[in-house]
Amino acid sequence: MSRYISFRDFDWTLVIFVLIICTLGVVEIHSATVHTKFAGVDRKQVYWIIGGLFGMFLVSLLNYHALIERVHWMYIAAIASLVAVLIFGQKYLGARRWIKLPGGNHFQPSEWVKLILILAVAKFFADLQQKELSWSDFVKAGAIVGVPMLMVLKQPDLGTALTYLPIAVVGLFLGGMRLKQALVVVLLAAACFPIAWHHMKDYQKQRLVSFRDPDADRRGAGYHVNQSLIAVGSGGIWGSSSGSQTHLAFLPEPHTDFIFAAFAEEHGFVGALGVLLLYFIVLMRLTQNAQTAPDRAGTFVVMGVVAVLTFHILVNIGMVLGFMPVTGIPLPLMSYGGSSVLFMFLALGMVMNVRMRRFVN
Repeated sequence: MSRYISFRDFDWTLVIFVLIICTLGVVEIHSATVHTKFAGVDRKQVYWIIGGLFGMFLVSLLNYHALIERVHWMYIAAIASLVAVLIFGQKYLGARRWIKLPGGNHFQPSEWVKLILILAVAKFFADLQQKELSWSDFVKAGAIVGVPMLMVLKQPDLGTALTYLPIAVVGLFLGGMRLKQALVVVLLAAACFPIAWHHMKDYQKQRLVSFRDPDADRRGAGYHVNQSLIAVGSGGIWGSSSGSQTHLAFLPEPHTDFIFAAFAEEHGFVGALGVLLLYFIVLMRLTQNAQTAPDRAGTFVVMGVVAVLTFHILVNIGMVLGFMPVTGIPLPLMSYGGSSVLFMFLALGMVMNVRMRRFVN
Protein backbone atom coordinates (compact mmCIF):
# COMPACT_ATOMS: atom_id res chain seq x y z
CA MET A 1 0.00 0.00 0.00
CA SER A 2 1.23 3.50 -0.83
CA ARG A 3 2.36 5.75 1.98
CA TYR A 4 1.30 8.84 0.06
CA ILE A 5 -2.10 10.25 -0.76
CA SER A 6 -3.09 10.90 -4.35
CA PHE A 7 -5.87 12.85 -6.04
CA ARG A 8 -6.55 9.67 -8.00
CA ASP A 9 -8.31 8.53 -4.81
CA PHE A 10 -10.47 11.66 -4.82
CA ASP A 11 -14.18 10.89 -5.24
CA TRP A 12 -14.56 12.72 -8.55
CA THR A 13 -17.99 11.15 -9.12
CA LEU A 14 -19.24 12.75 -5.91
CA VAL A 15 -17.77 16.12 -6.93
CA ILE A 16 -19.51 15.97 -10.32
CA PHE A 17 -22.93 15.34 -8.79
CA VAL A 18 -22.36 18.06 -6.19
CA LEU A 19 -21.48 20.55 -8.92
CA ILE A 20 -24.59 19.58 -10.91
CA ILE A 21 -26.74 20.42 -7.88
CA CYS A 22 -24.83 23.70 -7.40
CA THR A 23 -25.35 24.60 -11.07
CA LEU A 24 -29.09 23.99 -10.81
CA GLY A 25 -29.10 26.17 -7.71
CA VAL A 26 -27.30 29.05 -9.43
CA VAL A 27 -29.66 28.89 -12.42
CA GLU A 28 -32.70 28.92 -10.15
CA ILE A 29 -31.31 31.77 -8.02
CA HIS A 30 -30.85 33.81 -11.20
CA SER A 31 -34.37 33.02 -12.40
CA ALA A 32 -35.95 33.82 -9.03
CA THR A 33 -34.13 37.13 -8.51
CA VAL A 34 -33.57 38.53 -12.02
CA HIS A 35 -36.25 41.25 -11.65
CA THR A 36 -35.92 41.86 -7.92
CA LYS A 37 -33.68 43.84 -5.59
CA PHE A 38 -31.61 40.66 -5.18
CA ALA A 39 -30.64 40.58 -8.86
CA GLY A 40 -27.00 39.56 -9.23
CA VAL A 41 -26.73 37.37 -6.14
CA ASP A 42 -26.36 34.38 -8.46
CA ARG A 43 -22.89 35.71 -9.36
CA LYS A 44 -22.03 35.92 -5.66
CA GLN A 45 -23.18 32.32 -5.30
CA VAL A 46 -20.74 31.30 -8.06
CA TYR A 47 -17.92 33.01 -6.17
CA TRP A 48 -18.88 31.18 -2.98
CA ILE A 49 -18.89 27.86 -4.87
CA ILE A 50 -15.44 28.54 -6.34
CA GLY A 51 -14.17 29.48 -2.88
CA GLY A 52 -15.80 26.34 -1.48
CA LEU A 53 -14.08 24.14 -4.07
CA PHE A 54 -10.73 25.67 -3.16
CA GLY A 55 -11.46 25.07 0.53
CA MET A 56 -12.53 21.48 -0.18
CA PHE A 57 -9.24 20.67 -1.93
CA LEU A 58 -7.26 22.38 0.82
CA VAL A 59 -9.02 20.51 3.64
CA SER A 60 -8.60 17.20 1.79
CA LEU A 61 -4.81 17.61 1.97
CA LEU A 62 -4.79 17.96 5.75
CA ASN A 63 -4.51 14.80 7.81
CA TYR A 64 -7.86 14.32 9.55
CA HIS A 65 -6.14 12.50 12.42
CA ALA A 66 -4.12 15.64 13.14
CA LEU A 67 -7.30 17.72 13.02
CA ILE A 68 -9.08 15.37 15.40
CA GLU A 69 -6.17 15.46 17.84
CA ARG A 70 -6.40 19.29 17.91
CA VAL A 71 -10.15 19.51 17.89
CA HIS A 72 -10.32 20.68 21.51
CA TRP A 73 -8.67 23.95 20.44
CA MET A 74 -11.09 24.24 17.54
CA TYR A 75 -13.98 23.64 19.92
CA ILE A 76 -12.79 26.48 22.17
CA ALA A 77 -12.51 28.73 19.10
CA ALA A 78 -16.04 27.74 18.06
CA ILE A 79 -17.45 28.66 21.46
CA ALA A 80 -15.52 31.96 21.35
CA SER A 81 -16.98 32.77 17.92
CA LEU A 82 -20.51 32.17 19.20
CA VAL A 83 -19.82 34.43 22.17
CA ALA A 84 -18.56 37.09 19.72
CA VAL A 85 -21.82 36.84 17.78
CA LEU A 86 -23.86 37.43 20.94
CA ILE A 87 -21.75 40.50 21.79
CA PHE A 88 -20.78 42.03 18.44
CA GLY A 89 -23.07 40.26 15.97
CA GLN A 90 -25.11 42.04 13.31
CA LYS A 91 -28.81 42.09 14.19
CA TYR A 92 -31.26 41.36 11.37
CA LEU A 93 -35.00 40.62 11.67
CA GLY A 94 -34.70 40.38 15.46
CA ALA A 95 -31.87 37.83 15.45
CA ARG A 96 -28.16 38.30 16.09
CA ARG A 97 -26.52 35.59 13.97
CA TRP A 98 -23.96 37.25 11.70
CA ILE A 99 -20.64 39.05 11.96
CA LYS A 100 -20.19 41.78 9.36
CA LEU A 101 -17.12 41.41 7.16
CA PRO A 102 -15.37 43.97 4.92
CA GLY A 103 -17.05 44.40 1.54
CA GLY A 104 -20.58 44.17 2.91
CA ASN A 105 -20.52 40.38 3.35
CA HIS A 106 -21.71 38.58 6.47
CA PHE A 107 -20.31 35.49 8.16
CA GLN A 108 -22.46 33.11 10.18
CA PRO A 109 -20.21 31.28 12.70
CA SER A 110 -22.94 28.82 13.67
CA GLU A 111 -22.51 27.19 10.24
CA TRP A 112 -18.82 26.32 10.61
CA VAL A 113 -19.44 25.17 14.19
CA LYS A 114 -21.16 22.13 12.64
CA LEU A 115 -17.85 21.01 11.16
CA ILE A 116 -16.11 21.37 14.52
CA LEU A 117 -18.85 19.35 16.21
CA ILE A 118 -18.50 16.57 13.62
CA LEU A 119 -14.78 16.32 14.44
CA ALA A 120 -15.37 16.62 18.21
CA VAL A 121 -18.02 13.89 18.25
CA ALA A 122 -15.83 11.68 16.05
CA LYS A 123 -12.91 12.01 18.47
CA PHE A 124 -15.07 11.37 21.53
CA PHE A 125 -16.56 8.12 20.21
CA ALA A 126 -13.40 6.95 18.48
CA ASP A 127 -11.58 7.10 21.84
CA LEU A 128 -14.20 4.94 23.56
CA GLN A 129 -13.32 1.26 23.76
CA GLN A 130 -16.55 -0.32 25.00
CA LYS A 131 -19.25 -1.54 22.61
CA GLU A 132 -22.09 -0.02 24.65
CA LEU A 133 -22.34 3.51 26.00
CA SER A 134 -22.49 4.18 29.71
CA TRP A 135 -24.76 6.92 31.00
CA SER A 136 -21.65 8.98 31.73
CA ASP A 137 -20.56 8.74 28.10
CA PHE A 138 -24.09 9.58 27.03
CA VAL A 139 -24.13 12.78 29.10
CA LYS A 140 -20.65 13.84 27.93
CA ALA A 141 -21.60 13.41 24.27
CA GLY A 142 -24.76 15.40 24.89
CA ALA A 143 -22.77 18.20 26.52
CA ILE A 144 -20.34 18.45 23.59
CA VAL A 145 -23.22 19.23 21.24
CA GLY A 146 -25.54 20.80 23.79
CA VAL A 147 -23.35 23.77 24.83
CA PRO A 148 -23.02 25.35 21.34
CA MET A 149 -26.60 24.39 20.60
CA LEU A 150 -27.87 26.42 23.57
CA MET A 151 -25.72 29.37 22.51
CA VAL A 152 -27.20 29.32 19.01
CA LEU A 153 -30.70 29.11 20.46
CA LYS A 154 -29.85 32.28 22.38
CA GLN A 155 -29.26 34.23 19.13
CA PRO A 156 -32.11 33.06 18.49
CA ASP A 157 -31.66 30.60 15.62
CA LEU A 158 -33.79 27.52 16.19
CA GLY A 159 -33.22 26.17 12.67
CA THR A 160 -29.42 26.07 12.84
CA ALA A 161 -29.48 24.80 16.43
CA LEU A 162 -31.60 21.85 15.34
CA THR A 163 -29.01 20.91 12.69
CA TYR A 164 -26.59 20.07 15.52
CA LEU A 165 -28.87 17.31 16.77
CA PRO A 166 -28.26 14.79 13.95
CA ILE A 167 -24.50 14.98 14.66
CA ALA A 168 -25.16 13.84 18.23
CA VAL A 169 -27.76 11.27 17.18
CA VAL A 170 -25.58 9.53 14.58
CA GLY A 171 -22.64 9.56 17.01
CA LEU A 172 -24.72 7.99 19.78
CA PHE A 173 -26.23 5.43 17.41
CA LEU A 174 -22.91 4.31 15.94
CA GLY A 175 -21.22 4.58 19.34
CA GLY A 176 -23.39 1.88 20.89
CA MET A 177 -26.45 3.60 22.33
CA ARG A 178 -28.78 1.14 24.04
CA LEU A 179 -32.51 1.01 23.40
CA LYS A 180 -33.24 1.90 27.03
CA GLN A 181 -31.14 5.05 26.72
CA ALA A 182 -32.90 6.06 23.51
CA LEU A 183 -36.32 5.62 25.13
CA VAL A 184 -35.29 7.70 28.16
CA VAL A 185 -34.13 10.54 25.88
CA VAL A 186 -37.39 10.47 23.91
CA LEU A 187 -39.44 10.59 27.11
CA LEU A 188 -37.33 13.43 28.52
CA ALA A 189 -37.69 15.39 25.28
CA ALA A 190 -41.47 14.95 25.40
CA ALA A 191 -41.56 16.05 29.04
CA CYS A 192 -39.44 19.14 28.31
CA PHE A 193 -41.56 20.29 25.37
CA PRO A 194 -43.97 22.37 27.53
CA ILE A 195 -40.96 24.15 29.05
CA ALA A 196 -39.45 24.75 25.62
CA TRP A 197 -42.81 26.06 24.38
CA HIS A 198 -42.89 28.58 27.22
CA HIS A 199 -39.45 29.95 26.21
CA MET A 200 -40.15 30.11 22.46
CA LYS A 201 -40.55 33.43 20.68
CA ASP A 202 -44.03 34.32 19.49
CA TYR A 203 -43.10 33.88 15.82
CA GLN A 204 -41.72 30.39 16.56
CA LYS A 205 -45.00 29.40 18.23
CA GLN A 206 -46.95 30.79 15.28
CA ARG A 207 -44.89 28.70 12.87
CA LEU A 208 -45.68 25.52 14.78
CA VAL A 209 -49.39 26.37 14.96
CA SER A 210 -49.57 27.36 11.27
CA PHE A 211 -47.77 24.15 10.31
CA ARG A 212 -50.67 22.16 11.74
CA ASP A 213 -53.29 24.35 10.05
CA PRO A 214 -51.80 26.79 7.47
CA ASP A 215 -55.29 27.86 6.34
CA ALA A 216 -56.07 29.27 9.79
CA ASP A 217 -53.98 32.38 9.03
CA ARG A 218 -53.42 32.45 5.28
CA ARG A 219 -52.11 36.04 5.24
CA GLY A 220 -50.06 35.73 8.41
CA ALA A 221 -48.22 32.77 9.90
CA GLY A 222 -49.53 30.37 7.25
CA TYR A 223 -48.58 32.59 4.29
CA HIS A 224 -45.19 30.98 3.56
CA VAL A 225 -46.50 27.43 3.53
CA ASN A 226 -49.59 28.26 1.47
CA GLN A 227 -47.62 30.13 -1.20
CA SER A 228 -45.06 27.34 -1.31
CA LEU A 229 -47.76 24.70 -1.83
CA ILE A 230 -49.36 26.80 -4.57
CA ALA A 231 -45.99 27.17 -6.31
CA VAL A 232 -45.23 23.45 -6.16
CA GLY A 233 -48.73 22.53 -7.34
CA SER A 234 -48.74 25.02 -10.22
CA GLY A 235 -45.60 23.39 -11.64
CA GLY A 236 -47.57 20.30 -12.67
CA ILE A 237 -45.64 17.48 -14.32
CA TRP A 238 -43.26 19.40 -16.58
CA GLY A 239 -43.20 22.85 -14.99
CA SER A 240 -44.66 26.28 -15.67
CA SER A 241 -42.75 28.59 -18.01
CA SER A 242 -44.36 31.66 -16.44
CA GLY A 243 -43.51 30.73 -12.84
CA SER A 244 -46.10 33.24 -11.62
CA GLN A 245 -45.72 32.52 -7.89
CA THR A 246 -41.97 33.06 -8.06
CA HIS A 247 -41.71 35.86 -10.61
CA LEU A 248 -44.64 37.87 -9.26
CA ALA A 249 -43.11 37.78 -5.76
CA PHE A 250 -45.90 35.78 -4.11
CA LEU A 251 -43.42 33.11 -2.99
CA PRO A 252 -41.26 34.44 -0.13
CA GLU A 253 -37.49 33.82 -0.11
CA PRO A 254 -37.47 31.95 -3.45
CA HIS A 255 -33.66 32.05 -3.68
CA THR A 256 -32.95 30.88 -0.12
CA ASP A 257 -35.29 28.83 2.09
CA PHE A 258 -37.94 28.18 -0.57
CA ILE A 259 -35.71 27.60 -3.58
CA PHE A 260 -37.06 24.05 -3.97
CA ALA A 261 -40.61 25.43 -4.31
CA ALA A 262 -39.40 27.89 -6.98
CA PHE A 263 -37.57 25.10 -8.80
CA ALA A 264 -40.59 22.78 -8.61
CA GLU A 265 -42.84 25.51 -10.04
CA GLU A 266 -40.57 26.13 -13.04
CA HIS A 267 -39.51 22.52 -13.69
CA GLY A 268 -42.46 20.53 -12.41
CA PHE A 269 -42.66 17.13 -10.78
CA VAL A 270 -40.06 15.67 -13.14
CA GLY A 271 -37.51 18.38 -12.33
CA ALA A 272 -38.14 18.14 -8.58
CA LEU A 273 -37.79 14.36 -8.71
CA GLY A 274 -34.52 14.78 -10.60
CA VAL A 275 -33.12 17.01 -7.85
CA LEU A 276 -34.13 14.47 -5.19
CA LEU A 277 -32.41 11.74 -7.20
CA LEU A 278 -29.21 13.81 -7.34
CA TYR A 279 -29.29 14.27 -3.56
CA PHE A 280 -29.90 10.53 -3.10
CA ILE A 281 -26.85 9.70 -5.23
CA VAL A 282 -24.71 12.14 -3.22
CA LEU A 283 -25.86 10.60 0.07
CA MET A 284 -25.17 7.08 -1.19
CA ARG A 285 -21.66 8.06 -2.32
CA LEU A 286 -21.00 9.59 1.09
CA THR A 287 -22.27 6.47 2.86
CA GLN A 288 -20.04 4.32 0.68
CA ASN A 289 -17.06 6.44 1.71
CA ALA A 290 -18.01 5.91 5.36
CA GLN A 291 -18.03 2.14 4.81
CA THR A 292 -14.53 2.22 3.30
CA ALA A 293 -13.04 4.57 5.92
CA PRO A 294 -9.70 3.34 7.26
CA ASP A 295 -10.69 3.60 10.93
CA ARG A 296 -13.47 4.27 13.40
CA ALA A 297 -12.76 8.01 13.55
CA GLY A 298 -13.04 8.33 9.76
CA THR A 299 -16.38 6.54 9.77
CA PHE A 300 -17.75 8.90 12.40
CA VAL A 301 -16.54 11.96 10.47
CA VAL A 302 -18.17 10.92 7.20
CA MET A 303 -21.40 9.77 8.84
CA GLY A 304 -21.58 13.08 10.70
CA VAL A 305 -21.56 14.84 7.32
CA VAL A 306 -24.22 12.41 6.03
CA ALA A 307 -26.40 13.12 9.08
CA VAL A 308 -26.26 16.92 8.70
CA LEU A 309 -26.84 16.83 4.93
CA THR A 310 -29.77 14.41 5.28
CA PHE A 311 -31.35 16.52 8.01
CA HIS A 312 -31.06 19.68 5.93
CA ILE A 313 -32.65 18.05 2.89
CA LEU A 314 -35.52 16.40 4.78
CA VAL A 315 -36.41 19.48 6.85
CA ASN A 316 -36.15 21.98 3.98
CA ILE A 317 -38.18 19.95 1.50
CA GLY A 318 -40.61 18.90 4.25
CA MET A 319 -41.07 22.60 5.07
CA VAL A 320 -41.69 23.46 1.40
CA LEU A 321 -44.31 20.70 1.11
CA GLY A 322 -46.02 21.57 4.39
CA PHE A 323 -44.92 18.45 6.25
CA MET A 324 -42.69 20.37 8.69
CA PRO A 325 -42.72 23.81 10.33
CA VAL A 326 -40.90 26.72 8.69
CA THR A 327 -37.49 26.76 10.37
CA GLY A 328 -35.24 28.71 8.01
CA ILE A 329 -32.99 25.74 7.23
CA PRO A 330 -31.53 26.16 3.69
CA LEU A 331 -31.41 23.49 1.02
CA PRO A 332 -27.74 22.42 0.84
CA LEU A 333 -25.78 23.41 -2.27
CA MET A 334 -28.83 25.06 -3.88
CA SER A 335 -29.98 27.82 -1.53
CA TYR A 336 -28.16 31.14 -1.73
CA GLY A 337 -25.82 31.78 1.17
CA GLY A 338 -22.05 31.90 1.55
CA SER A 339 -21.81 30.38 5.03
CA SER A 340 -23.96 27.39 4.09
CA VAL A 341 -22.07 26.78 0.82
CA LEU A 342 -18.66 27.02 2.50
CA PHE A 343 -19.69 24.64 5.27
CA MET A 344 -20.88 22.03 2.78
CA PHE A 345 -17.70 22.15 0.71
CA LEU A 346 -15.46 22.08 3.79
CA ALA A 347 -17.47 19.10 5.06
CA LEU A 348 -17.03 17.39 1.68
CA GLY A 349 -13.32 18.17 1.99
CA MET A 350 -13.27 16.20 5.24
CA VAL A 351 -14.96 13.30 3.48
CA MET A 352 -12.32 13.40 0.74
CA ASN A 353 -9.69 13.62 3.46
CA VAL A 354 -10.88 10.32 4.90
CA ARG A 355 -11.33 8.68 1.48
CA MET A 356 -7.85 9.58 0.23
CA ARG A 357 -6.29 7.84 3.23
CA ARG A 358 -8.04 4.50 2.76
CA PHE A 359 -4.80 2.84 1.62
CA VAL A 360 -2.32 4.82 3.72
CA ASN A 361 -0.62 2.73 6.37
